[in-house]
Amino acid sequence: MQEINNSNISSDIKSAPTDMKKNVYISTYGCQMNVNDTERMYSLLEMSNYTPVSSPDQASLILINSCSVREKPVHKVYSEVGKYRKLKTKNPNLKIGVGGCVGQQEKGNLLKNSRMIDFVFGTDSIDQLPILVGKAEKTKERFVSAQFAHRDPYQIDTLVRNPGVSTFVNITKGCDNFCTFCVVPFTRGREKSRKMTEVIEDVNRLTQRGVKEVTLLGQNVNSYESDCGSDFSDLLAELARSTDVQRIRYTTSHPKDFDAKLVSVMSDYKHKICEYIHLPFQSGNSRILEMMNRGYTREQYLDKIKMIRDILPEAVFSTDIIVGFPSETEEEFQDTLSLIDTVGYETLFAFKYSPRPMTKAARYDFQIAEDVKSERLNRLFDFHDPFAMNIVKRYQDQVLEILVEQVNLEKKMATGRSRQNKLTHFTSEDSSLVGKTVPVKILQAFPAVLRGEMVL
Repeated sequence: MQEINNSNISSDIKSAPTDMKKNVYISTYGCQMNVNDTERMYSLLEMSNYTPVSSPDQASLILINSCSVREKPVHKVYSEVGKYRKLKTKNPNLKIGVGGCVGQQEKGNLLKNSRMIDFVFGTDSIDQLPILVGKAEKTKERFVSAQFAHRDPYQIDTLVRNPGVSTFVNITKGCDNFCTFCVVPFTRGREKSRKMTEVIEDVNRLTQRGVKEVTLLGQNVNSYESDCGSDFSDLLAELARSTDVQRIRYTTSHPKDFDAKLVSVMSDYKHKICEYIHLPFQSGNSRILEMMNRGYTREQYLDKIKMIRDILPEAVFSTDIIVGFPSETEEEFQDTLSLIDTVGYETLFAFKYSPRPMTKAARYDFQIAEDVKSERLNRLFDFHDPFAMNIVKRYQDQVLEILVEQVNLEKKMATGRSRQNKLTHFTSEDSSLVGKTVPVKILQAFPAVLRGEMVL
């Protein structure tokens, strides 16, 4: 096994082999960052004459873009690799690579534990992928490329084959917060921000290709800081002023960094910046929040919600929650339920706590039993589901502005999103609506989807 240093790999993509047509299949699981990384991989490999295919049995190259945030991610990778054993036997030239956060986290352990894997690449090695694949093709030697490029600036253009109406744009990578439950600083590295001028140019190129909406991505977008000193609020304002993009969204925000300046910019440019805010609180109890190293208390989080609603009363919230954090009592879990009730989230993403390698919380005493965590998670969803149903009833009979993303002529159905990030369906056979914002009267409202009719 060989460990490859990224600095020793030529960044000249053209040097990768392009002499024959080959097929690539990428299996992806995880956050929006991983989804965006997969699109980047496909784009880079297309430059090296690879054709994306929809199933692994059509591929000469299989990549697993993995996530390590939730439990048992390594087992999931091994399980998936095992499914390709027959394909590897049938085609000895088939190459299998593992990337993403599990690749970064496990590195050489993946090669030691599975002879099926030909190479492993980390999150900072994605742009070198054509070179790595070329090496895998030329040699039987298995290798790892998973070193962080700590000293390199974060310079990355959005590579999207078919960006469509809405697309993601990375503005930061990594995280410096070191929440005690989170492996991201170890799998994505320390925080880096792109230059604001480069982000603006990137968005301008996307709008020239027909993109109407961008979602700015980062583990913590609020910590964005350009080389010129501009912060995230400045970036949002400049995007609203200097580009033709029609809608701007962003994720994910950290409550401790969410300030009045950001909300004021959202209010000043509400014609472009959507009022949907994803603001994870993780736990409704201050003691647990301190153990998580979140940097705020329950009361401070609620003060942020009030501040946002005072400036931007139309704000719509979603959140992330962890149940069963080490030593969480029933009373502390009840604090989480009461915070949901106090804020009124239309959407939430909740998970059982799972110990992650290298994190501080994995070493805490008083780990909660799995059955208790499962029971609390189920109870949380049972609490929120009817609650959310009541909240979204407010959309019924309202007319919302829907940015149409696709029209299914066979089903005679158009689909798009509202400014509140609500997936909305309405009857239409007009494919020319794609990319247009149209008024839709909502007839039925559910937490996950709205249904309506276009107002003529």
